[in-house]
Amino acid sequence: MRRFLESVKIAFQSLSANKLRAFLTMLGIIIGVGAVVAMMSIGYGAQESVLSSVQDIGSNLIIVTPGNQDEEQQGFERMLGEDKDRESLSVEDAELIEKEAKLLNGAAPAILNSAIATYLNKNTRVSIYASSEKAETIYNFKVDRGRFYTKSDVKNASNVALIGQTVINKIFGKIDPIGKIIKIDGKNFTVIGTIEPKGTDQFGNDQDNSITIPITTAQQKLYGIDYVNMIIAQSISEDDMGQATAEIERILRKAHNLRPGQSNDFTVRNQTQLVDILGTITNIFTITISSIAGIALLVGGIGIMNIMLVSVTERTREIGIRKAVGAKNRDILLQFLTESVVLSITGGIMGIVFAVTVSLILNRFTILTTSITSFPIILALSFSTVVGLFFGIYPAMRASRLNPIEALRYE
Repeated sequence: MRRFLESVKIAFQSLSANKLRAFLTMLGIIIGVGAVVAMMSIGYGAQESVLSSVQDIGSNLIIVTPGNQDEEQQGFERMLGEDKDRESLSVEDAELIEKEAKLLNGAAPAILNSAIATYLNKNTRVSIYASSEKAETIYNFKVDRGRFYTKSDVKNASNVALIGQTVINKIFGKIDPIGKIIKIDGKNFTVIGTIEPKGTDQFGNDQDNSITIPITTAQQKLYGIDYVNMIIAQSISEDDMGQATAEIERILRKAHNLRPGQSNDFTVRNQTQLVDILGTITNIFTITISSIAGIALLVGGIGIMNIMLVSVTERTREIGIRKAVGAKNRDILLQFLTESVVLSITGGIMGIVFAVTVSLILNRFTILTTSITSFPIILALSFSTVVGLFFGIYPAMRASRLNPIEALRYE
């Protein structure tokens, strides 16, 4: 142990004697470790953000969308955007699911679109979330002030709306919006409530720049359609989600008169499947980007080998003197290998500090969410140590095999 500590001390003395050269040698390791840790922290942050966003919508959710997303989108008609499967879901489908399903708390149809909202001389483009009265519980809409629209409002296609905080800020300012008349694509709507702020989602979209209205109002008075974009159902419990998903599929196949063997004209996915799919996408992104960043570590390792070979040449006479006074080959090998590892680990630590700093800046000043965990730090530091060992072996062996007599003669 004493011999090892002495080697570490000599290694730091050697590096401090050539500070600029040592820093430039470590730069590849610093950038490589920093990039790997930063990219993995962004990936983990994206996963947590996706999970949080999905959970914010509600719990135990099952989402039904039009069209069969498991099949390849082929054919001339699909290329032209004339696929009729996009119109395969209706309000009646949602009502049928709620009526016949035994493992659900409820189901709500939805139309997602955009529109221009206007109050007096101010206007802004907003997201429109149109649904039934069930949306308050199933979509996890939380009313800040006022009330949510009722079953009667949906049945009568009432021109009522609840607005998000961003909409309030843009067109109302300090004016109390409750009871005021706004225009949505030129149609008058009475503001009956406001929605609690939700912030941005994992894609940077402002969830508070939204207005929710009864789905029948959207169909009949805004868009002139009889279909919906999706149906969201809520299972009784998380354990029942698999059976509830199958139950919904069975009900819709019967309602759509689909024969055995005929493909669904809809897609059913539960919350767990959505999280898994999104998690897989972010994992692929993280691994790919981190692997590319890892190339910088290899470049840094080559830099270490190069500088250690130069160091062996510069210190040939020193090696001869040490061997002449009794140093063994393994002592010389240990010394140069230690210097290589110290160079690599020091660069790794500086890279981690760099990555943490970048992650904090991204968290503070951008829409990206980052999550620093111990795993990428340990992984990157371990890899940088291995790089130092691997690329330091050849220079160290070359130094240890020098003939002491020839080394002493070296000028």
